[in-house]
Amino acid sequence: MLWIKSFHIIFMVTWFAGLFYLPRLFVYHAMCEDTIGRERFKIMERKLYYGIMTPGAVLTIVFGVWLWLGYGFSGDWLYLKLALVLILIVYHYYCGRYVKAFKLDSNVHGHVFFRWFNEFPVLVLFAVVLLVVFKPTLF
Repeated sequence: MLWIKSFHIIFMVTWFAGLFYLPRLFVYHAMCEDTIGRERFKIMERKLYYGIMTPGAVLTIVFGVWLWLGYGFSGDWLYLKLALVLILIVYHYYCGRYVKAFKLDSNVHGHVFFRWFNEFPVLVLFAVVLLVVFKPTLF
């Protein structure tokens, strides 16, 4: 089971790398004014979202479910962690929508929006790590 836990952590790091970097690309893309630069950002965003983030997310979830089934974890901390993972999945989905909006040149948000949007996964990461390490009883 330690191999499964290791792969879960590795793919979680991969997913979070994308969750941290893609919105930062959105900030720069929203500020970009030249066609060549915008096209370069479109390529980077597509490759990051589909080539790194999405496989990282899927494999994080697969190995997480495998851990859950193998260890039979339970407790308040786990249910809160799972709720945060669901929220991250929604966040990931919205990242995909923004990738598509930039691809179609239909983005309506400015760089300030994406600067704030970029901070959300940091808060979730702190919460998830603290929940997993301390395993608090909440209710």
